[in-house]
Amino acid sequence: MKYTSDIKPVHAVKHALELFEVFKMSSNKQEFGVTELAKILGLHKNNVFRILATLSTEGYIEQNTATENYRLGIKIFNLGQKFISKLGYLKLAKPFMERLKSELNETVYIGILRKDSVVYLDIVESDNSVRIASRLGKDIPAHCTSVGKVQLAYMSNDELNSIYTDESKFQKYTENSILSLAELKKVLDDVIVNGYAIDNQEFEKDVACFAVPIKDYKGRPVAALSVASPIFRLSEDRIFNEIIPIAKRYAKEISQRLGYQE
Repeated sequence: MKYTSDIKPVHAVKHALELFEVFKMSSNKQEFGVTELAKILGLHKNNVFRILATLSTEGYIEQNTATENYRLGIKIFNLGQKFISKLGYLKLAKPFMERLKSELNETVYIGILRKDSVVYLDIVESDNSVRIASRLGKDIPAHCTSVGKVQLAYMSNDELNSIYTDESKFQKYTENSILSLAELKKVLDDVIVNGYAIDNQEFEKDVACFAVPIKDYKGRPVAALSVASPIFRLSEDRIFNEIIPIAKRYAKEISQRLGYQE
């Protein structure tokens, strides 16, 4: 059966997915009450309660009996693990992430691009007492991350235009954030030439990230290998003569194991 945009959505399913989005977008809050969710979603409390009751029965939502609030259930965790298990390069890349962390003693990520956002799938954290807050599992706008830019750079002009149809997507997080598609395209041109992308305090102040692409056998970027560090541990010499060359070397080794040949 061919699905088209003319097919009307099932509203109960749509509302359930919107409910999951509330939990996903709230990094500091783990539980919500029915009234709170109804207000956020713009739905009647009875509708929200029925959705929660259904999801609870199936294990996708669970209720904290002490607070009577709701939180994500174990089935959601299982789904996430199932998704990650399908990404074979994560298991393959882990030893290289650990070696990269050992050489640099900075936090190392693998992240993927999803439309105009990136999701960080795996992490090997620095041993330093001062390190950045983990981005693992979070959706972060691609235009202000090195992981996002290093994958966006391989898209066609038409693909970029279809993703960034609205300039409001270029939210300003810091003084260094990219604020337009035209500005982003200029940066992406440099990414292709240099083979790496830099997030110079574009999402978080005092944090810099460097990313290189992980490519499959067709030369397409399927993910990005990233190094993140507080800026006080960075110098121009360390960035360009240590961090980026070493990250490139390990990303190349991972890519070669995925069948990529230069």
